[in-house]
Amino acid sequence: MPRARYKVARRQKRNRWLKQAKGYYLTRHNLYKTAKESVIKAGVNAFADRRKKKSQFRKLWITRINIATHQYGMSYSRFISGLRKANVKVDRKMLAAMAVEDTDTFKKLVDVAKEALG
Repeated sequence: MPRARYKVARRQKRNRWLKQAKGYYLTRHNLYKTAKESVIKAGVNAFADRRKKKSQFRKLWITRINIATHQYGMSYSRFISGLRKANVKVDRKMLAAMAVEDTDTFKKLVDVAKEALG
């Protein structure tokens, strides 16, 4: 009985890695070893960056809220503290959107926070 060989399966496996590396720079898209390493590294970075993205957006929202509150003579931390005391439950994403798009409503929230602080 002839021994089984892995020609087709091996080529399919190699082509799968090369297909994933399509568009990579220099030899990273056509040399098997470097393509495989690049695809694995890209996957690791993508996994980590999906988690980083959440904190980066939170930083962006806080920066936008901070800038908007300073326009009305208040700091970010006092604004958030005032909203908590006034029992206003609006997340930072919505506050940042209001600060950029709907300044009248944001001004009203700043006034509510000022009143709650006394």
